[in-house]
Amino acid sequence: MKDLFSEIRGAVMATLVLAVVCCGLYPVVVWGIAQVAFPDQANGSLITDAKGTVVGSKLLGQGFTGEKYFHPRPSAAGNGYDAANSSGSNLGPTSQKLADAVKERVAAYRKENGLKDTDAVTADAVTASGSGLDPHISLRNAELQTARVAKARNLSMDKVSALIRANTDKADLGLFGEPGVNVLRLNLALDRP
Repeated sequence: MKDLFSEIRGAVMATLVLAVVCCGLYPVVVWGIAQVAFPDQANGSLITDAKGTVVGSKLLGQGFTGEKYFHPRPSAAGNGYDAANSSGSNLGPTSQKLADAVKERVAAYRKENGLKDTDAVTADAVTASGSGLDPHISLRNAELQTARVAKARNLSMDKVSALIRANTDKADLGLFGEPGVNVLRLNLALDRP
């Protein structure tokens, strides 16, 4: 019996020590390193407006629908860009539902951007990302929307193109992925006087 209590006491002590280390010390150390080394990323990569109000994160997409704004990728995340329901549609390439949705989106995209029925539409303009929260669109997608936004805001195409370039994130480490236009930052830049 004495051996049994000794084993239980050892197990309880090991559990307490591991709880303090794994649930207390380790998270505090990781949090501290992140706050020092990567403060912007550790705090959500938040974007503020001219008044200092947080309006979003450069890591999460938001829905914009007005003609004076660049539109993001479609979202399959809940009720449009709902981070609590982040996911793709899980519709495969042979899905008729996906084909019909893409066909409708292509027609709507061409109509809202004044494109001809034969003009190519980028894939990211009509398909949702895996998370449904992608904050970026391709450079080509932004270029196709430039005329609509410039006209709605009474700006020159050159001015809008310069804003696109200023809000384009380069490929990671110059190698991984494609450059992408951050839609939230671009639309905020357009709203600045």
